[in-house]
Amino acid sequence: MVKVSNALKFLGAVAASVALLLLLVLRVTSCAHAPRQQPAPGATPPEVVERRPDPPGCVSAGWTAAAQANAQNLKRQAWAPFGRTEVGWETYAPLLQREVGTACPPDSEGFAAAFAAWQDEHNLSPDGVVDETDFQFVKTAIQTRRDMVKLSAQGICPETADEIAAARTDEGYMGKQVHLRPGALQAYRRMVAAARAEDPEIAADPRNLTIFSGYRSPSADAARCAQEGNCDGVRRARCSPHRTGLAMDLYVGQAPGYPPDSSADPNRLFMSKTPTYRWLVANAGRFGFVNYPFEPWHWEWTGEQP
Repeated sequence: MVKVSNALKFLGAVAASVALLLLLVLRVTSCAHAPRQQPAPGATPPEVVERRPDPPGCVSAGWTAAAQANAQNLKRQAWAPFGRTEVGWETYAPLLQREVGTACPPDSEGFAAAFAAWQDEHNLSPDGVVDETDFQFVKTAIQTRRDMVKLSAQGICPETADEIAAARTDEGYMGKQVHLRPGALQAYRRMVAAARAEDPEIAADPRNLTIFSGYRSPSADAARCAQEGNCDGVRRARCSPHRTGLAMDLYVGQAPGYPPDSSADPNRLFMSKTPTYRWLVANAGRFGFVNYPFEPWHWEWTGEQP
């Protein structure tokens, strides 16, 4: 006869085996991939933006997915980096390329890799994908190079320029008479001479880098904003940098049908692709000039305090 204790041990072993088998089955089914959810009937799947082949030197293994995400967002992302809704960040691509130190196109693997390295340096998630949070870091870095922004943060509006000098009529857009502080005017002339010597495309059009707005008195700004009905919008601040004699609006091109100072998105995008603007982004710092990122035409000289 089989002892009862042995029988109980046998039954316990069987039960344990069954329990272990059930546990394995549950684990396998729980780790299985869930079936991909199918779009609802009649729904339009999101369009995938095709990336162009990366140029030589801009192929970087492991960054294809990030490059594809950037290609999608470059033209499709809805955001408001300057308080006004925009679609895509293509207008700001030259500034981003400069900040992260790459000439690779913004939808390339090389750009994604360089952007990830920049993110890592700034304690951001180094995924190589540009988003609004990342851009705010870039925007802050650029804006704080502008003395007017630093003063405004302290609630200071600088006095108007003590001394201004007249630019030559050929330096003004379409012969317009403009004025700047003497130091700013001299720095402007050095920069223009270098740009025309270094880039034949800039030299080919005499309008490039001419000034369509320099020093503006507060009373002139007040009259202008009243006439245009835009005293506190993006284009007109209460304390304009132009009162300092250090700020200037430069001709960098214009989209067909738009004036050279139009803040319309198609015009700003067009400007961001011109040789003149791209040269400024890469080289204006050599001469002490910084850009207001929302306006490709607006540059300020940092060689003197406002």
